[in-house]
Amino acid sequence: MIRLWGRLSSINVRKVVFTLRLLHLPFERIDAGGPFGIVCTPEYLARNPNALVPLLDDDGFELWESNVIVRYLAARHGDGLLYPADLQQRFDAERWMDWQQTTLNGAGREAFIQFVRTPEAERSADRIAQSVAATEPLWDLLDAQLTGRTHMVGNDLTIADIPIACEMHRWRGLPLDWRARPNLDAWWDRVRRLPAAAGVLDLPLS
Repeated sequence: MIRLWGRLSSINVRKVVFTLRLLHLPFERIDAGGPFGIVCTPEYLARNPNALVPLLDDDGFELWESNVIVRYLAARHGDGLLYPADLQQRFDAERWMDWQQTTLNGAGREAFIQFVRTPEAERSADRIAQSVAATEPLWDLLDAQLTGRTHMVGNDLTIADIPIACEMHRWRGLPLDWRARPNLDAWWDRVRRLPAAAGVLDLPLS
């Protein structure tokens, strides 16, 4: 039995849910974090001392950190799906995963916080503008990366596509103008139409 703690309003939880669905793995998800609490209880802290979501329990093996969970699920349960066998391709995919966490997420997070989790009267136009200015060139970078390929690391869906798709879902849900980027737009349409994306990449932001 696979159990996952975390609310679907969390981008990091959505990464894991998307992966579980792509791999057709049955799982139980327990709402946790934010208004659901749980993460500061002694029992939860014993499993994840960061008091964050997600937390995965795979038949007694417990793991936190969303991108690591995605890698683990693909390696453990993927049977050749999502996790490239070729070592160089695999680490190329992992590079893009880390880039999402360290660069793309950091650039776009403030705009999300301001638009979605800050009351309108308290929003900072300057913070939004700074976040947009930092994020827009990164979408250009991804558009260039997708030249001549259908997915982030070639022509097969891999672990690299999952966190970036979740990041795209969050950005495209903000009330911002989107400049057409042919390669990136085609990739986004391709990924969000996957059956596993239903209930993950089509959710309203909260």
